[in-house]
Amino acid sequence: MKSAFQKDEAFLADVRRVIRSKGRALWWLGQSGFLVVQNGRALVFDPYLSDSLTHKYANTDKPHTRLTERVVAPATLAELSVIDLITSSHNHTDHLDAETLLPLLAGNPQARLVIPAANLDFVLERLGPDTASRLIEFDDGAMAQVGEIHIHGIASAHPTVERDASGRCRFLGYIADWNELVLYHSGDTLWHQALAPSLRRYEIDVALLPINGDRPERRVAGNLDGREAAQLAKAIGARLVIPCHFDLFEFNTASPDEFIVECQRIGQPFRVLRNGEGLVL
Repeated sequence: MKSAFQKDEAFLADVRRVIRSKGRALWWLGQSGFLVVQNGRALVFDPYLSDSLTHKYANTDKPHTRLTERVVAPATLAELSVIDLITSSHNHTDHLDAETLLPLLAGNPQARLVIPAANLDFVLERLGPDTASRLIEFDDGAMAQVGEIHIHGIASAHPTVERDASGRCRFLGYIADWNELVLYHSGDTLWHQALAPSLRRYEIDVALLPINGDRPERRVAGNLDGREAAQLAKAIGARLVIPCHFDLFEFNTASPDEFIVECQRIGQPFRVLRNGEGLVL
């Protein structure tokens, strides 16, 4: 198993340092999870900090064998008590994990969880009806403010732009506009017709994009590959792109090498992080 760049107390010490200094930084939590800290407060995108999928699929034909060790336990991360906003882009467990989200919500009573409105019933079934008051239901084009964070919904395709009977998207990405820092977290997505035009309306500082690709033999919905992620970042004018959704499960990962080569070829600024590694913004 790969070691995290930093984990547990070393990771938390790094985060606390930024919180105390009122600085601005982000950390990759693994898979599609990111922690962003600014002005002593925090935003968490799509965290998965358990082994629930490894246990669920043990002794099946689709084992979710962990590649990289966990960065931090969710209950321990929750003890920071500075999280105002958490996102879930869709219903897959690595983006909607009860073992991660419930401790984070319990330790941060002020925190709200942003979900696709189309997924409300499923979310309540997974997290429990007591979480209803903590939820913000979202759709493509929606906007809400939580504290100083302005959050916007962007349709994602996983593998298509799937909608419910009311026309609401089941898979979303999120723009977080927070004190002149604009981040785009795509959730799981392929490139679709409306994606780049929708994103060009924002002056995106950091794009957080999956690179594990779309391979039918995995028997799971796919994502952008490294080359496509680099090209999408360039197409939307992102000042920086950070890859994610790799190095967690053996059956569904990719090397960042293709992403790096393509970013260099087209002149797209990028940074590849290790699990638990931070970046001052």
